[in-house]
Order: sequence, then structure tokens, then C-alpha cells
Amino acid sequence: MKVLYVGGTGQISFDCVHESVRAGYETWVLNRGNSNAGLPAETKFITCDFEDDSAYAQIADMGFDAVCQFRVFGVDKLKRDIDLLTGKVGQYVFISTASAYHKPVWVQFITEDVPLINPHWEYSRNKADCEALLRDSQGLPWTILRPSHTSRDMLITAMGEGDLLASRMERGLPVVVPGDGTSLWTVTASTDFAPPFVKLLGNAKAIGEDFHLTSDHAYAWNTLYAALGETLGVTPDVVHVPTDTLVKFNPDWDGPLWGDKVWSAQFDNRKIKSVVGDFGCDTPLDQFMADRVAAYRERVAGAGGPKAIVAPERDALYDRIAAAQRSLGG
Repeated sequence: MKVLYVGGTGQISFDCVHESVRAGYETWVLNRGNSNAGLPAETKFITCDFEDDSAYAQIADMGFDAVCQFRVFGVDKLKRDIDLLTGKVGQYVFISTASAYHKPVWVQFITEDVPLINPHWEYSRNKADCEALLRDSQGLPWTILRPSHTSRDMLITAMGEGDLLASRMERGLPVVVPGDGTSLWTVTASTDFAPPFVKLLGNAKAIGEDFHLTSDHAYAWNTLYAALGETLGVTPDVVHVPTDTLVKFNPDWDGPLWGDKVWSAQFDNRKIKSVVGDFGCDTPLDQFMADRVAAYRERVAGAGGPKAIVAPERDALYDRIAAAQRSLGG
């Protein structure tokens, strides 16, 4: 089977490329060629700018059995794919997002029957609009996949702090947790995600279907931050702050918080398991954290140490938030 990954080096797609090669597939990656280190030697490449319509159009006549689209975030680029690939590929796999599901979350375990209504986050609404356009298309054999918080080497954070979260922990500075930190959050290792994902490719049962693919394990944010601190060898100075307060400090957090991470998010994966077979995303939390802290350490070493992983404006913002909350006795 001949498979194309549009992207191929991100937090999710990198390990999917590796798994495709392990499965014996002729595996291609389309990107600008700037960050392909670590991909399997067997990988074949199309080097072009995703935004360049004429260069991108070459994929239509290359005979791909499956195209895995990780780089479409709006209907304009999805329409381009539909126009270009209808009648040309055996399967089009669109990577959507589990954040598109109804907010607030109203069920304990989210299934694919939950409607896609997210009034808080434009990113999620754009993905949902793409799904609707794909469903209305004629002649393109599609599969929709909704990952949740899936990581290859990046730290798990509530507000997109990235390495700054670990840096603040190591510098002894307060770190902010939205709400009381007890909502349950599902995190998935990309190495666990990749095997069931690849089993969707060329699978007739997956055509015209939507799935999410996540771990069956969820953890409180307090647990996630404590585990990160333990792996770093520090005790985090955690400050719990109401989400409304956080959004007042930074309106850009409305989407990622009210539109995603403040709600308990546990997923029922029975639908995808009925198609690809049973699987377990079973990387233990301590190993999950150890792997990502090791990657963080490599990035820190390249930057010159934890004190070099700073963002002055964002650091100052977290300091102000923590001070304001503690002035209220929080």
C-alpha cells in the first residue's frame, strides 16, 4: 500500500510514519523538508510548500492508496483536497480534533455521537466545518479521525506553556492550574496512537466513518503537574485560579480552556476498536513523563539551561496571576 502523510513530523504524525514503515507500506511524506530528521530511512519525500497550489497538485497523480491529512485547518484547504483528490486516491484520512465535541461536556464518556458544538474555540469550529464539508462531498472515500491531547515529545500543559512550565517549576516559580485541578484529562502517547491509526489505512470498514482515538486513561490536572514535578525532581508551587479569572487576564485562553481543557474529557473508544481490533494506550504515566522530560532536557541543554527557557512577557503574566490569586487567599 502506498501512503502519503501531509506533514509527517508533528506530535502525532511522526510516529504514524514510523508505524507505516513497520507495516511494510510504501510511505511518503510531504512537507518543506526542514525537520525530517529521525524519520525512517525508507521514507520517501515530496518537498514542497503546502501553500503552493501548483506544487502540491502533483500528489493527485501519484497513485496513493491513502492520504493522511494533518495540515488542513480550514475549509479552503479542504476544498482544495476534495477537488484535487476525488477519484484519485483510495482513502482520504482527515485529522480533526476531539476538542470539537460539545462544550460544556455533558457526558462522562464521550462517544462519536456527541455533536460538534464548541462556542469557545475557533480552531475547533473550523475543524468541525471541515468535517461537514467532507461529509457533503461526493466521490472521495474519507475517514475522519479526532485525536485528543497526543504527545510525542512535548510536555503536557493546560495553557500552552510548553517548556516554560517545566522551566518555571525548576526555577521555583509558581505555576498556574485552571480551576481546582480535579477535572480529568486524557493524554495519549503518540507511540500508542500510531498502531491503531495505521490499521485504519486501507480498511474498508473505516470509509465514511468518524472516530476518535485516545488512551482509555485519564488523570486530574493536579496529578499531571505533580507527576511532571516529580520527574523533574522538584515540588511544584501550584496556584489554582478560576478559569474566568484566567480568561480576564488573557482572553486568548478562552478557547483552549473553556473550549477544551477545563472539562473532564474521557473517551469511549469502542467504535474504533470495533474496526481495528482491541488496543491499549498503556504507556504508564511515570514513563510518559520520563520520556517527555528527557526530550525537554535535550532542548534545555541546547538553549543553555532552565534559566534560558524564559518568555519575559509570559513569565510576568503568570507571576501577576499567581500574586493576584494569593492576595485573595488562594
